[in-house]
Amino acid sequence: MIRAEKLTFDYAKTNEEGNVESWKRAVDGVDLEVRSGEFIAILGHNGSGKSTLAKHINAILLPTEGTLWVDGMDTKDEDKLWDIRQDAGMVFQNPDNQIIGTVVEEDVGFGPENLGVPTDEIWERVEESLKAVGMLKYRKHSPNRLSGGQKQRVAIAGVMAMHPRCIVLDEPTAMLDPHGRKSVIRTVQKLNREEQITVILITHYMEEVIEADRVIVMDDGKVVMQGTPREIFSQVDRLKELRLDVPQATLVAYELQKKGFPLRNGILSNEELVEELCQLKSKM
Repeated sequence: MIRAEKLTFDYAKTNEEGNVESWKRAVDGVDLEVRSGEFIAILGHNGSGKSTLAKHINAILLPTEGTLWVDGMDTKDEDKLWDIRQDAGMVFQNPDNQIIGTVVEEDVGFGPENLGVPTDEIWERVEESLKAVGMLKYRKHSPNRLSGGQKQRVAIAGVMAMHPRCIVLDEPTAMLDPHGRKSVIRTVQKLNREEQITVILITHYMEEVIEADRVIVMDDGKVVMQGTPREIFSQVDRLKELRLDVPQATLVAYELQKKGFPLRNGILSNEELVEELCQLKSKM
């Protein structure tokens, strides 16, 4: 579905006159492969290159060196630009920057209309997309009257209405409260499981990646760790070196291990921690 080979991207740093003074390497020789239907989470501290990488998947940015393919299409091929963006939809951090309609259903239908999709099919797509994200009953509402989490779900519906094979979400819950974050992540997980949509989630909230198939960790523009959530979060010391947190249950288990409690590595949830402690107590 997505493949990158030696993907490199340099940002130009300019002075007040607009002249280039220097270059900053934001993505440095990344090799990546995402299979169709996978749920991939990409982690990294600010400036690690994760959002820059995400923008290459939607061809918002093009590689300085190397190549990225979306469903076999080279993102540098201008003739394939709109096919790529239809295949790989993108949801940004602030839904207000993505919602342009004055009524929810009109906003969701905007993308398909621009593609020249017949009117009857547009409304079918609007209904199926809003239903998939749990926002069908708000179809006649103004987006301005929705909560942050509801707006983000509308933004996701707008991308879904384009019938993408992949959705890239660039820190979609960063501006939301805990309830809104849970709602959006549940929606994303549901789309991945039930619609078989490939999901690439950029985030710094560790609890959001527990259900991912694979976690990719970036630092200084490079991929430095890759594995299942359990494999990644078993390496607490390495994640600390990379200035990253771990899920709360993982951290508690790690601290108990340091005090001599024989707990297994890679505990991810409160339920797993409680189960492990109960088993430990029964052996004492």
